[in-house]
Amino acid sequence: MAINLVTKFQPKVDEQFSTESKKSLLTNQDFDWTGAHSIKVYKVTTSAMNDYGRTGPASGNWSRYGAIGDLSATTEEMTLKKDRSFIFNIDKLDEDETAQQVAAASALARQDREVVIPEVDTYVYGVMCANAGNKPTAVALTATNIYEKILDASQALDDAQAPEAGRVLVVTPASYTLMKKCKDIVMETDVGSELRLKGVIGMLDGMAVQKIPANRLPKDFGFMVAHPCATVAPTKLEDYNIHVNTVYSSGAVVTGRICYDAFVLDNKAKAIYYQALPAATETQSDAE
Repeated sequence: MAINLVTKFQPKVDEQFSTESKKSLLTNQDFDWTGAHSIKVYKVTTSAMNDYGRTGPASGNWSRYGAIGDLSATTEEMTLKKDRSFIFNIDKLDEDETAQQVAAASALARQDREVVIPEVDTYVYGVMCANAGNKPTAVALTATNIYEKILDASQALDDAQAPEAGRVLVVTPASYTLMKKCKDIVMETDVGSELRLKGVIGMLDGMAVQKIPANRLPKDFGFMVAHPCATVAPTKLEDYNIHVNTVYSSGAVVTGRICYDAFVLDNKAKAIYYQALPAATETQSDAE
């Protein structure tokens, strides 16, 4: 005797895993693009120190203060290059006949979470790594050498006189695993919930340690130490809309547009240290 078994439908969506944006800890919004697509920032030089001529002008100088010279004032221009958009349709019958699981509002939130945020973050991290003022030779990281390399990064930022407070150490899950295996690393893991939401998993030598998924970072990423003063990451426009009952669809048409970019300031590039892995390195080893 044949028996027809019951198939029960659950009005739930099997959502993909995704993480929120973490770039706010690494970047700043110090400049205003309101009313402009490009802005220019001045870079002004300084004057060298001289020995004061107490008994009179030094030879060849007319001033006791030394030779007079003009300061130069050049500019660096920042033009927004990323103007991105999306559009999709939610048919009325599709929404009705899927128990409202295919709905415009939830679909828009999903688009932002799984598509827009990863694209923006990946772009910003790529700009930071490409324009870092400190880029040592690529090296394979191990549990034995990773702390030494992180200390090299801290020293480089110290020598560049980058601010000490606010530095962030960015690692991949693989690099973090090596850190946990390193006997010399003692990390403070008691961090507040607000920092946890920004991806901070602990503090090391005064730096917030931020773990970022590898798929949002350059392919050969080892780690990066950066101060947010170095990178400007403006979002000039975020425009998301749900258009209902238009001539284009019996249902909702969802549109989105975001205009953004990232810039590493010339005079602050030394506040970023990017340690890459050798191009041929597929995985990181635990041993030398």
